[in-house]
Amino acid sequence: MKFIFKIFLYLAIAVGGLQSLHAQTPFTLEQVLKTAKHNNPILKSEHFNVAIAESDILSAELRPNLVLSNETIQIANSSDFENSTNYGNPENREVLWQLSKTFQIMGQRKNKIDVAQKSAQLSQKEYTEIESDILFEVAQKWNEVWTAQKQLELIKSAKDNIDSLVIINQHRYRNQVITQTDVFRTELLAKQYALQYTTERQELANRKKELQFLMGIQDTIQIDTSEDLGEYGLTSLNELLQQSIEFRSDIQTAKSMIDVSESNLHLQKSMAYPQPEIGVIYNVQHKIPHVGFAASIDLPFFDRNQGEIKKSLIQRDQAEQRLHTLQAQLETEIITAYDKYQVQLQNIESYQSVLEQSQTILDNIKYAYLRGGTSIIDFLEAQSSWLETQEQYNDVLEQYRQSHIQLLYVAGLINQLAQ
Repeated sequence: MKFIFKIFLYLAIAVGGLQSLHAQTPFTLEQVLKTAKHNNPILKSEHFNVAIAESDILSAELRPNLVLSNETIQIANSSDFENSTNYGNPENREVLWQLSKTFQIMGQRKNKIDVAQKSAQLSQKEYTEIESDILFEVAQKWNEVWTAQKQLELIKSAKDNIDSLVIINQHRYRNQVITQTDVFRTELLAKQYALQYTTERQELANRKKELQFLMGIQDTIQIDTSEDLGEYGLTSLNELLQQSIEFRSDIQTAKSMIDVSESNLHLQKSMAYPQPEIGVIYNVQHKIPHVGFAASIDLPFFDRNQGEIKKSLIQRDQAEQRLHTLQAQLETEIITAYDKYQVQLQNIESYQSVLEQSQTILDNIKYAYLRGGTSIIDFLEAQSSWLETQEQYNDVLEQYRQSHIQLLYVAGLINQLAQ
């Protein structure tokens, strides 16, 4: 019994360890986007619209039902009854049964099915457009988490350095190498960093929770801060323009809208022709059965579906104009995003020398201070300048990564990362 208990205990520990390990697996941008594509609660809700649109195809494929009608005419006055008959006698009434069906002509049913199919395709394109917007939001939130993580690591590094200096200065003060004021100033900066570290840690936790919601998961996540976005290759400007025409979801939606409007125009033109109703009659008059043929059709003297035809023409022109507008807008957005990306890339390269210089200054002043060659004021100023430089570099990195994500989005490539 104890052996079985130990087995279950070890299994529980192993499962818990695996879950913990899984929860701590760093997420790359691509993994975050793939997870959000399958689990995002907003996308799950929007996907029902695709199924709703596809159900319209089934409705369009249905044929009109048969119509069964009855007419019963009874002789009203008993004085007119047949001799020796009463009210319920069949000789005193006429009964007519008619079975008919409406026929869709001039390709009306075919056009209805085509409109439904094109509308379902449009719904799928619209879903892809929503998906693109959601994935862009997810990527932005991922970048916010990345920045918050970097900021927390920076503050922790500064805090650890000052904490170690506090210990050194306390020892130096006991040996009467420095004054108590130097110790207090070092301890004050350490306390400030500790407060800032607590604030940044909470900020990171908040950003992670927001990202978890967008990803549709409950487990605590870690992101891969070492990831280089350069692996999500951005080609030349001309190639990005060509790719955007193929992959941009709003362009595909606009093209699909033109297809729907063209199909609807064909439908409305075919609906200008009236639908005949044809059937058979079985009529019993005074116990004598009769059979016959019945047909009816609207005479299109006034209503020839002119209004719907005109509306469909306008909708087609509107869809074509929207496509032309989006194509012009697309070029502007990509050129702007590409230029911004290039500027941010140059800023990162230019900032490397600034970082190295800032680190060298801090190391030299700290070395001189610990050997009595400079004052605590000079060291604290160098420490503050180093931290400010590092924070500015993190801001430049955030802007660079944001410009990279923006360029992927406007080029229609962000959906491709989630495939």
